Order: sequence, then C-alpha cells, then structure tokens
Amino acid sequence: MTALLGIDLGERRIGIAIAADDGPAQPLTTLRRAKEPSGDAASLRGLIEIHAVTELVVGLPFEAAGHEGSQAALTRSWLAAVKHHLPEGLTLTLRDERLTSHLAEVRLGPMRRGRSGGPPSKSQRDAYRARVDREAASIILQDELDARRVDPARSPASSETRT
Repeated sequence: MTALLGIDLGERRIGIAIAADDGPAQPLTTLRRAKEPSGDAASLRGLIEIHAVTELVVGLPFEAAGHEGSQAALTRSWLAAVKHHLPEGLTLTLRDERLTSHLAEVRLGPMRRGRSGGPPSKSQRDAYRARVDREAASIILQDELDARRVDPARSPASSETRT
C-alpha cells in the first residue's frame, strides 16, 4: 500500500491531505509558505519521509471557463522549482481544483464569531483559513482517488515521475 499527499497551494499557506492508495483522503496539516520554493520542498520532504509517500497530487487552479490562467502558471512554476528538491521516483500528479476551496468552506460551515458575538479575531480567521486549506487538499486528493476507482486502468495524463 502506498501513501499519497494532496496539496492545495496558496499564496500564504499549503494545505496538505493524506490517503492510502485506496483512500479515503483526510486533512493532515497546513504549512506556512516559505520565502523560497526550496523551503517549501524541505517541509514537504519531511512529510514525504515520515509518511512514506510515493505520490503528490497537486491542485491546479483552472479558470471557471476551464482553461489555465495566471494562478495555474504560478502553480506549475512552483512545482518545477520544488520537484528538484524532492525524493527520486516520486510521482507528481496535477488535478483540477476548481471550486475546492468553496466546497471546503461549505463542509466546514461558517467561521465562528469572536468573543461576545463580535467579529472573529485575526488568529481565529487564520485558523479557519488553515482548516479550509487542509480540507481543500483533502477534496483534491479524494477527487483523484475517485477518478482512479472509476477507471482502474487510468494513468493520470498530467503525471510525471521525478527521476
């Protein structure tokens, strides 16, 4: 049995989910983005080693119309910089992540109010956003696992192996 990590890449945080190859995907953690992709890779490498991960499923943010926009280009650029710092033989799969953050917010429900019913504090907002990122990563990973169950012979078209 192999382990997979799902990744929801954001500007400030990286949501991480984990699953065995037979699922289900579960939120794992949220990483704060490093200043350089090599710092992100070091954090990922630690998780990859601890959990014996063989594949990363990275969310690719398509535009609503179905084409790649500027965020997808940033994700591809980040992945190109990070993959050189990851273990040999690690499979990298890109997965359409449209609406995953919205779905994650629906699953989690609204952000809790602050003290005495006032607006949430900065720490409450940050904690909620981190939960949303983890949940979105879980949705991305579960979508990929579900697609593979429908077509077991499916070889992800946008996968590549780090060699």
